[in-house]
Amino acid sequence: MSAYVQLTLAQLRLFSRNRQVLAWSLIFPLIFMIMLGSFFGKGNTNTVKLYLVDQDQTTASKAFISSLDATKAAKIIIGTETEQALKDLKHGENELIVVIPKGYEAALSIATSEANAHVQLFYDETNQATKQTGEFLLNQVADDISKTIMDYKPVVTVKAEGVQSLNLKYMDFLVPGIVAMMIMSNNLNGVAGQISSWRERGILRRMQSTPLHASSFIAAQITARLIMNASQATIVLLVANLVFHTQVRGSWLLLLMFVILGTLTFMSIGFIVASLAKTPESAGPIAGLISFPMLFLGGLFFPINNMPSWVQTIIKLFPIAHLSTAMRQVMNVGEGLAVLWPQTLILLGWVLVTFVISSLTFKWE
Repeated sequence: MSAYVQLTLAQLRLFSRNRQVLAWSLIFPLIFMIMLGSFFGKGNTNTVKLYLVDQDQTTASKAFISSLDATKAAKIIIGTETEQALKDLKHGENELIVVIPKGYEAALSIATSEANAHVQLFYDETNQATKQTGEFLLNQVADDISKTIMDYKPVVTVKAEGVQSLNLKYMDFLVPGIVAMMIMSNNLNGVAGQISSWRERGILRRMQSTPLHASSFIAAQITARLIMNASQATIVLLVANLVFHTQVRGSWLLLLMFVILGTLTFMSIGFIVASLAKTPESAGPIAGLISFPMLFLGGLFFPINNMPSWVQTIIKLFPIAHLSTAMRQVMNVGEGLAVLWPQTLILLGWVLVTFVISSLTFKWE
């Protein structure tokens, strides 16, 4: 058996026996993904919580409630305690309160061109977005009722036509980010800590004194980590599909290619950190100093487009931003190399530059 194969198998055995590595490289990302998915993974919704008190209890008031419910933009809770509802609103437990006063139907029956009937809206003055949503919904319902009573004939109408979209949710955005985070953490932090530890313990020096070629050692490290990254990414994608029904709409081979590019990029950065760190204790903080900004600014959990333009310019220098973008485009949209060639070239450039630097800075002792 060749030295390359033996080293690869030995590295895989180290991964499997190290419970801390398994916990931080696989279990933690899975738990993190499930937690975020449980809180935010049901997709964006503009539904507001609306507490409604019908003091009139007539056919007209029930018709108003039905029209309001038909908008599907509010979660309506029917109640009778106006005072308690106002107290809950002050304490942030309600978002909107609508009161249909007694005499609503009677006022509606004698309506003229000037409004006689009314409903009361209570809102939190500190939440202007909810206030605007509530006013829009009630005005829309009131306008429809007024047009019906006054036999209003519109001169201009709107012709609406739906277009089928991908119906992407937050989980579709998050899962590729979790995979990219795993690739970065496993290879940047993992390689930096392991290589610096082996150097301090003299393992690299003993390897150098054997007929082992440096190319075999590096190739074994790359192969073992590629196997680990591909396996972990597959597990995460399967769990995401089973729990949150996410899909891979593009090519699995193209997705694997970006896993390889990400692995090579962050492995090379990890080797550079290991060369700069004099001790294993210093390797962790140095790797964290590099990975921490990319973790929160690299578009893993939140869209880069929502950030200030000057921040976006800086973020686009990070390899993690291009890795997560490429994986999202493959998984969610099904794009190919014809569209993703810029991200591919940028990641290839990172691989070449970091590999050259790591080759020049690598030390056995």
